[in-house]
Amino acid sequence: MRFHPPLEEGRLIRRYKRFLADIETVGGELLTIHCPNTGSMLNCQVEGGQVWFSRSNDPKRKLPGTWEIGETPQGRLFCVNTARANGLIEEALRAGVITELNGFTGLKREVAYGQENSRIDFRLDYPEGPAYVEVKSVTLGFDGTAVAAFPDAVTQRGAKHLRELAHLARDGIRAVQLYCVCLSDIEAVRPAQEIDPAYAQALREAIACGVEVLAYGVRLSHEEMLVDRCLDVLPGARG
Repeated sequence: MRFHPPLEEGRLIRRYKRFLADIETVGGELLTIHCPNTGSMLNCQVEGGQVWFSRSNDPKRKLPGTWEIGETPQGRLFCVNTARANGLIEEALRAGVITELNGFTGLKREVAYGQENSRIDFRLDYPEGPAYVEVKSVTLGFDGTAVAAFPDAVTQRGAKHLRELAHLARDGIRAVQLYCVCLSDIEAVRPAQEIDPAYAQALREAIACGVEVLAYGVRLSHEEMLVDRCLDVLPGARG
């Protein structure tokens, strides 16, 4: 996934009201741009850190740009825009990068399913039956370790999705939780037990029911993002 037009560079002044960020461009322009991330962005944002943003010429938009890539306090790059994760995963699925899910004959996005009125990110059709794939974007990293964690804030919605996947798996339907790690220099992913113990427990229960858990890393730059490697999953790890 390449950025068109190319991203512009600046530095972060502050993020506030969750969806707003004040930045200063390299040319000295002060802008308020959209921060497309509903999470806490824990251990990600740092005042004065580098940011890369896309600029819009749409006169109907209230804000002139969207924060896309940022620099963490650890010096890693991360994708701010969580909406990018599903596009990255679809691109990787169609390219055969996610080898565990190769061989599908059809792909549908945002399919209604489940017992709790949910929508799955992807339904992949195979000759032997469908696979339901839920994608989560991971950006939480820590000093001194190459292990990332999810979630970065309590997520009842995330636990709900794991319950839905578990129901499918118990009924003999293939169900997959896929972590898209949009953070550089990461080798493994674990549940953030210290942040959301209920989610960590839901993950362990889902695995016990037969839910597959995969994690793939994203190569990040201000020019492109690309899913390029399989990562280890550490479901029993604790913070």
